[in-house]
Amino acid sequence: MSAASRAPQRTNRTRQRSNAAPRRTNRTRTRTRIGIGIGIGTRTRIRFRDRSRAAVLTGGAVAAALLLAACGSGGKSGGSGDTGFVTGSDGIATVDKGSRTQAPDLSGETIDGKQLDVADYQGKIVVLNVWGSWCGPCRLEAKNFVKVSEDLKDQGVQFVGINTRDTSTTPAIAFEKAHGVEYPSLYDPTGKLMLRFKKGTLNPQTIPSTLVLDRDGKVASRSLSALSETNLRKMLKPILAEK
Repeated sequence: MSAASRAPQRTNRTRQRSNAAPRRTNRTRTRTRIGIGIGIGTRTRIRFRDRSRAAVLTGGAVAAALLLAACGSGGKSGGSGDTGFVTGSDGIATVDKGSRTQAPDLSGETIDGKQLDVADYQGKIVVLNVWGSWCGPCRLEAKNFVKVSEDLKDQGVQFVGINTRDTSTTPAIAFEKAHGVEYPSLYDPTGKLMLRFKKGTLNPQTIPSTLVLDRDGKVASRSLSALSETNLRKMLKPILAEK
């Protein structure tokens, strides 16, 4: 074959290589597009994980705030408008005898497995103390309730606890043994008994809360804080004097 006849073949091969070059370029572009798509997908997943992590942290903060509110030193509530009760500087709220409301049904199983209905104590003054074994202020006030309950049991005063938010009765029983509590306590782990009190009345709102029922089974006074022996006796004194 002559040199002249071979020259065009080399030219053709050169053209074939030139035509192949765009195909490599297209594959490169395709890979580039895929890479960009992966990058976008990755950034989207990262943003989603960040939002999820933020939501979890926010939920945890809310739960922590609710837990702190569940057990505290208490405070004051009410005393104006149409509530019908007045809260003193000591945090004890009272209501006149003619304006009191009947306590709701407070019955069920006690922490030691017995049945109890607070209505069976009608004719007596009943001190209701809402508490939990996990609650620091509850531990502080326990000795005061034990002492006053012993002193006034012959004067027609009955103490009843409402144990709440303990996931089992085991820590509640241990609490009562440790503090010498002998009066009964209803077991109310979910707080359903507390929710039976109507809003706008002297309902328990914190842990601890203490309510005093008069001899007719009506709510006469309330404290939303841990009580000293002095303040517990102060709550009971005017109701003991009623005829």
